[in-house]
Amino acid sequence: MATVFVRDLRFTTIIGCLDWERQAPQRVSIDLAMEWDIDAAVQGDDLGHALDYQAVADRVTEFVQAQEFKLVESAVAGIADLIITEFKVPELTVTLSKPHAVSGAAAVGVTLTRRA
Repeated sequence: MATVFVRDLRFTTIIGCLDWERQAPQRVSIDLAMEWDIDAAVQGDDLGHALDYQAVADRVTEFVQAQEFKLVESAVAGIADLIITEFKVPELTVTLSKPHAVSGAAAVGVTLTRRA
């Protein structure tokens, strides 16, 4: 097993419970660390056996933007379930950060590790 990662996937979306958070999209940052058996991909040097991190990043962006989550906790749980279900990843860690959401803090967020 290896860890395939996407670090600092940035986009804007509606996320949050407060009225001001739901009025305009906010920047979020997502980190993904996904366990993946890379042996077949290495042997054949074949993308067909690799975890396509561009496809994962595109799908996560689309999913989060469509859902307009209120809670960061719900967003990371949804992302984890999506990746496990659609990409057959056996284990992953998802972090979603909201930069500058709290005065004086660079970012706030939630990290979740989940197994299939």
